[in-house]
Amino acid sequence: MAAPPPYVIIDSPVTAGTNGSVTMSTVESFAPTPMFFTDAAARRVRALVAEENNPELKLRVYVTGGGCSGFQYGFDLGDKTAEDDTVIDNGDVSLVVDPLSYQYLVGSTVDFEEGLAGARFVIKNPNAQSTCGCGASFSV
Repeated sequence: MAAPPPYVIIDSPVTAGTNGSVTMSTVESFAPTPMFFTDAAARRVRALVAEENNPELKLRVYVTGGGCSGFQYGFDLGDKTAEDDTVIDNGDVSLVVDPLSYQYLVGSTVDFEEGLAGARFVIKNPNAQSTCGCGASFSV
C-alpha cells in the first residue's frame, strides 16, 4: 500500500470583490513527507533475504512504548503485510510500516550503518525531540 493520501488545505475564505465579483478560496495540496529507505539499508535487507532464501521477506520498522526516552524503534524481518501497512520499495526489497508507527516516522530515513559500534539499522527521525545515547529510543 502506498503512503497516506494527500490532505487539502483551504487557506482563505470566499470574499466578495468591490465590483460585486466573488473571489473563490485558494486550495492547496499537501502530502506528508514520506519515509526514506536508503540504498545501504536496502543492500542489507537484500543480503538478509538471500541468506534466508526467501524473496518474500521485508524489513518491518515499528515504534513501541518504552526505552529510556519514551518510545523505541523495532525492526523485524518477515513475509506478512497487513492491508493498512505502508510499503516503501527500494529496488527489489521493501520496508513495511504499520499505520500507528507511521505517524511517528513520517519524514524519517531508515539507514544501515557499519562502524566501531557494530552494524545496525538506524532511523534518522526529524520528529524526535530527544533521543537516547544509542539512538534506539526517542521522545516526541
